[in-house]
Amino acid sequence: MPAASKPSYDELAVLVAVLGEEILALKGQVADLEARLNANSKNSSKPPSSDSPFVRPAPKSLRAKGVRRPGRPSGQDGVTLEQVAVPNAEVEHEPEVCACCGAGLAGRPETGRERRQVIDLPQIAPKVTEHRLISRRCGCGHVTKALAPVGVAAPVQYGPRISAIAVGLWHGQFLAKARVAEVMGTVFGAPMAPGTVASMATRAAGALEQFQDAVREEIAAAPVAGFDETGFRVDGRLGRVHCAQTGRYSLITVHPKRGVAGMDAAGVLPGFNGIAVHDAWAPYDTYTGAGHALCSAHVLRELVAVTEAGTDGKYGSKAMAAQVIDVLLRLKTLARDAHGEGRGIEWVALGFQRIALRSAAQIGRDATAGRGNKVTAKHHALFNRILSRFEDYLRFTTDPAVPFDNNASEREIRMCKLRIKVSGSMRSMRGAEEFCRIRSYLQTTKKHGTGWLEALTDALSGIPWMPETTTA
Repeated sequence: MPAASKPSYDELAVLVAVLGEEILALKGQVADLEARLNANSKNSSKPPSSDSPFVRPAPKSLRAKGVRRPGRPSGQDGVTLEQVAVPNAEVEHEPEVCACCGAGLAGRPETGRERRQVIDLPQIAPKVTEHRLISRRCGCGHVTKALAPVGVAAPVQYGPRISAIAVGLWHGQFLAKARVAEVMGTVFGAPMAPGTVASMATRAAGALEQFQDAVREEIAAAPVAGFDETGFRVDGRLGRVHCAQTGRYSLITVHPKRGVAGMDAAGVLPGFNGIAVHDAWAPYDTYTGAGHALCSAHVLRELVAVTEAGTDGKYGSKAMAAQVIDVLLRLKTLARDAHGEGRGIEWVALGFQRIALRSAAQIGRDATAGRGNKVTAKHHALFNRILSRFEDYLRFTTDPAVPFDNNASEREIRMCKLRIKVSGSMRSMRGAEEFCRIRSYLQTTKKHGTGWLEALTDALSGIPWMPETTTA
């Protein structure tokens, strides 16, 4: 048999080129998979709840040392267990014999007293009020029965306070519905079925329709508002919870869609003319009537990811991402100090930091211009976005009303994620809407200094808290 012919130089060159391209493609796939595997709440928008309990990410705190010490933050109210001046009952304990000689101490002079108090709850039992509707016959022969008080519509029913506790434990404290029913029977002596708890929540949500409309109008008229959204499983499908919030009002809604359809249904952004604080998700930019301020906390997490998986070197993407992080944190400190004193940032210091930030982002964009793989392309898009949305990212430096981040909005919807962790999924869209309306009410009344029990009791009494009843 004839010997196999050897490949020519040109054939080998083509083969080497093909293999080189395949190797580069495989390296890009490996880098992309490593970036996905290493993504966590510190370097991406993934929530902390998604972090693996078996993998502890390396510390990536961006907080400067000494800014805040561990423990309770300064200015936050503490709670100390203290003795009361007038107890409900007093019990005196006398020593019977001397601890030294054993002599009896009856009638001996008293030399001192030490007070010790035990604070406990009495056994809780429902208070039952019977309403007797008396009928009387008139001289004309007609019988007239007295009208029942408002809210008394059945031969036997639970009152607004018991209902408020049940709804608060379910949608406020996130106990499972069956456990709420158990607690109501065991602790409060008011046994009920899980379905009764659901009926109470439906009644509470029904009383809050006007409240929801009023809060929507208040946020739509605000000069600055934060917006966010997150996944929310409803009836076995992935829906979306949308939130709009200010320092005084919270609106939480649910919709099957994440984008413009869900935002339009929430009813704030279509007519909003203030400054919308949000992440860089594109659908927010379709609302051209509003100004936009982008969340710096989101971009900081993205930059941390670049410092972990970017290109090395003095002018590589890792170094440039670290420089952008440093500048953003310096600007945050400058803005906090200046706005706290009621003044603007000194223009020389602000201008110097702006130049440093833009330069680092431009060098980072150039360093990733090749976009040889998905990871590098993602980093290039990040630097490019920082440059194209430069003023939106730095709006917090010139407007004291604009926050550095959108964490307040994230906190609004964090409790919704906890609800899903407890229940797995909302059974129906109607139940999800009731939950979101009640959460809006609880978050808003909390911002105005009203506790959840008082707020829900008022709602279930037919007189819910309303924005127009408050003073500015």
